Amino acid sequence: MLSRLLKEHQAKQNERKELQERRRREAIAAATCLTEALVDHLNVKTLQVQASQFAKQTAQWINMVENFNQALKEIGDVENWARSIEMDMRTIATALEYVHKGPVQPASS
Repeated sequence: MLSRLLKEHQAKQNERKELQERRRREAIAAATCLTEALVDHLNVKTLQVQASQFAKQTAQWINMVENFNQALKEIGDVENWARSIEMDMRTIATALEYVHKGPVQPASS
């Protein structure tokens, strides 16, 4: 009778140990899943932050390129204006030269 009680007790202890081990494994698996989910969430957050920073930087680059293009257009406008002024000044210089020399008289033959 005592040995039977001892065997029953040991059997129940083994069952409890197995149950406890199974629950421990389930808890570890659940903790692993939770950890992976948290890491994935953090990775998504990090990706969102990096994407936002990249978008801001891209907007700054676009703004810089647009400003550069505008400056090039202004340089082109100034260049065209300078050519126009130069042509006007040549016309004026030619007119002044003509006035200073007087009309050209035809050569007598």
